Amino acid sequence: MHLFNEIFIQILILLAISIAVIAIAKLVKQPYSIALVLVGLILGLTDIPIIEEAEQFITQSNVFQAIIISLFLPILLGDATLKLEFSLINNQRKPILALAFAGTLLSFLLIGLGSYYIIGLPLVVAFTFAALMSATDPISVLSIFKTLGVPKNLAITIEGESLVNDGIAVVLFQISTIYLISYIEMGITGIGAGILLFLKFSVGGLIVGLLLGFIFSQFLRPFDDYPLEVAFSILLFFGCYFIAEHFHVSGVIAVVVGGLVFGSYGSKIGMSEQTKTNINTFWDSITQIANSLIFLMIGLEIRNIDFSQKWGMILLAIIIVIVGRAIAVYTSTAFRSGLSSKEKHIINWGGLKGSLSIALALSLSPDFEGKETVLLLTFSVVLFSLLIQGLSIKPLIVKLGVISSQRKDT
Repeated sequence: MHLFNEIFIQILILLAISIAVIAIAKLVKQPYSIALVLVGLILGLTDIPIIEEAEQFITQSNVFQAIIISLFLPILLGDATLKLEFSLINNQRKPILALAFAGTLLSFLLIGLGSYYIIGLPLVVAFTFAALMSATDPISVLSIFKTLGVPKNLAITIEGESLVNDGIAVVLFQISTIYLISYIEMGITGIGAGILLFLKFSVGGLIVGLLLGFIFSQFLRPFDDYPLEVAFSILLFFGCYFIAEHFHVSGVIAVVVGGLVFGSYGSKIGMSEQTKTNINTFWDSITQIANSLIFLMIGLEIRNIDFSQKWGMILLAIIIVIVGRAIAVYTSTAFRSGLSSKEKHIINWGGLKGSLSIALALSLSPDFEGKETVLLLTFSVVLFSLLIQGLSIKPLIVKLGVISSQRKDT
């Protein structure tokens, strides 16, 4: 008990550090996700006795890693979907669906095959890594694009793509880690079985999200009591995730769909303006805390990564992911996507990897052969994505002239 108290106090110290970093980043108008990763890297590379046990607990404890998946994921996805209006997503449905479905699947295949043939990774390891790299992390994307002043339709496309393809990427991750070899051995029959399993995960998650989103929206009708309605939103997000997982369908897709129904339909039939404001404020606060620990954790993880004599493999992995993303974006949006070439450039370079990729990599079983390789490559690409792409995306937007001159000066 005493050890737990010590670790808890140290995690609070880390949380205090991360909140301070967020505050400073906001004062200087920089993406706080990148600032947190940088501070995490510094803390991970230095030995500070007062937080050493907390760092080890955060980066190595299976308990904490399970918390990241089962606690933070529904919070972060739920918060993002709650603020997205279905009408806005519907207006951008063509580019969102093209990027989220065709783009994600194409990216998965290209990165998987590239990792297998060029880097020489075992097949399961290659496609597990590809699944992690096929998603654009909504947390990273939203936090970085929030202050850039991009047009509304572009922001909605980026948010919609990242939310939908997260669910698809998680399904691909589950298939790759558990079923891939079995399906390959089955030959043509295995392809059909894989497609059916993919549809089961996806459609099952969609149904769970629709049902619970509709049911909880009806709960709002008799009440104008925002603490109770906040509680309903908590039950909805975690209910979607765990009920879907219980039935072996996608919890991520269930949360995304349930949140969209609750935020668009539910808010219209049963939320006052005061309730909407208070629910958004509540989830903004919770998300801030979750984000602060997750992005800090990405930096801290450097202490457990062995980079020795692996720089060539890391460089190849980064190139494969960048090329795979570019081909997927430009191919999937080539016909009737409603996007200009400048917007496609921003979507391509803004397809950041982040906390979801790290969390899923950490969730791999210790028995998974190649876990260390997956962690190494995932960590390296996420770090490159956040620091290089994340820091260069604003200059790119300004250079392409997608924001107004007023926003360029801010």
